[in-house]
Amino acid sequence: MDRAVQWRTLGCMAKTQTGSTTGAPNLTPRGEATRSRIVKAAADLVLAGGIGGTSLDDIRAGTSTSKSQLFHYFPGGKSELVQAIAFFQAERVMAAQEPYLSRLANWEDWQGWRDAVVRHYGSQPHWGCPIGALFNELHGTDAARAAEVAAHMERWRGYLEAGIVRLREADEIGGEADPHALSFAVFASLQGGLLLTASAESIEPLEDALDGAVAMLRAS
Repeated sequence: MDRAVQWRTLGCMAKTQTGSTTGAPNLTPRGEATRSRIVKAAADLVLAGGIGGTSLDDIRAGTSTSKSQLFHYFPGGKSELVQAIAFFQAERVMAAQEPYLSRLANWEDWQGWRDAVVRHYGSQPHWGCPIGALFNELHGTDAARAAEVAAHMERWRGYLEAGIVRLREADEIGGEADPHALSFAVFASLQGGLLLTASAESIEPLEDALDGAVAMLRAS
C-alpha cells in the first residue's frame, strides 16, 4: 500500500475509533454542548494533574457535574472520558496548525506551519505536548487507549509526510528524498522540541528544533 494511502487510512481509523461521541447516548444539541464542556474542562485538569492524579471526583468538582450526569455522558467511566480527551486534544492541536498542516505545498506553507505551532504552544498554560503526555501515561497501563493516542500521533505525522511528498513532486527537494523517513525526522524534532520546551519552560527550544527541521528539509 502506498505510504500516503496508509496514513490517510490510519487517520480515518483514528477519527472513527476515537470520535467525540463514541459510546455516548444520542444527545440533543444542548447535551452535546454539555458533553463538550465537560471534555474541555477535564482535558485541562488531566493535563495539569495527569490521568492517574485526576480522579472522577476531581473532574466532577472541576466541571460542576454530578456523578449521574458524568456517567450519563460517559457510560464507560474514566476510560471513556480519557478517550474523549485524547480526541479533543488531537483535534485542538491539529486545528491550531491550519490552514498550513493539511496543505504544506511550498516553503511558505512550511514556514507558516512552523509559526502556527510555536504560536499555539506558546499560548498554552502548560508546556509540552498534551497528546504525547497522554501516550506516555497510558503506555504500559492501558494498551487500548495508548494505541488510540498513538493513532492520533500517526495521523499528525502523516500530514507532514504528505507535505513532503508535495515538495518532492514540485521539485523543491530531491527526487531521491524519502518522505516517510523525513517526516519522522521532522516529527521527532517537533516532539523533542516540545519536551525540551517543557523542561526549560521556554518556547525557544521548540523554535530552534522546528527551524532545524525545516532547514534539514531544504537541504534535502
